[in-house]
Amino acid sequence: MRSIPTLRTIMALILREMSTRYGQNPGGCIWAVLEPLGAIFILSYGFSLMMRSPSLGSSFLLFYSTGYLPFNLYQSISSAVGRGISFSKPLLQYPAVTWLDAIIARFLLNLLTSALVTYLLMTGILASTDTRVVLDFQPIVAAMCLAAMLGLGIGTLNCALSGIYPTWDIIWGILTRPLFILSAVLYIMEDLPSSAQAVLWWNPIVHITGLMRIGFFPTYQPQYISATFVMSVSLITLFIGLVLLGRYHKDILNR
Repeated sequence: MRSIPTLRTIMALILREMSTRYGQNPGGCIWAVLEPLGAIFILSYGFSLMMRSPSLGSSFLLFYSTGYLPFNLYQSISSAVGRGISFSKPLLQYPAVTWLDAIIARFLLNLLTSALVTYLLMTGILASTDTRVVLDFQPIVAAMCLAAMLGLGIGTLNCALSGIYPTWDIIWGILTRPLFILSAVLYIMEDLPSSAQAVLWWNPIVHITGLMRIGFFPTYQPQYISATFVMSVSLITLFIGLVLLGRYHKDILNR
């Protein structure tokens, strides 16, 4: 019965965040493209000074973009969803707006933005480099979907935990500070000793970056990737987060 009002509420929340995020900054949504592009260029230029070639292929831009972009998708969604209630807290006082609407709106906006940024950057990088790449879209789409689902699950759980325990944001920030280095963005798993591979296998983002690179490098056939493991982590964290928010969302809003 609330399907149409809920859809309107979600669209209103998306438009509100777009105006807040992009409408008040010089350049607006251009920064959504320039920020990951700058990070990829810095990584490519820095490592090209130290190495003759990347771990896969001959293009530093292509190699680091295939690791950075799915990681960036996960990071942006998990961060946005994790702050979904706090960002929309004034609006959640209205009966027509629910905590689930706020989470869905932030998830959809960041998913669509990151997907568009990924498409634009990868198209530009492929067009500007001399490497001939035969794309396999199935692992590329699968990697991006897994990154989005993982971001939604982790973000929903963090949204609940940070609302219940205000210090959780600080703890999570400390725990995940080395996540970029530990997610096979700068390397491939095969570059590491077997003991390190056994530990990093439990990081679901490693599976996502490896799967993403399969779509761009046909000769790369890693054996460690488990989409089932990533999906299991995503669904379990999402379920726990939704249960906690359903139970404690009123307490979180009254803090």
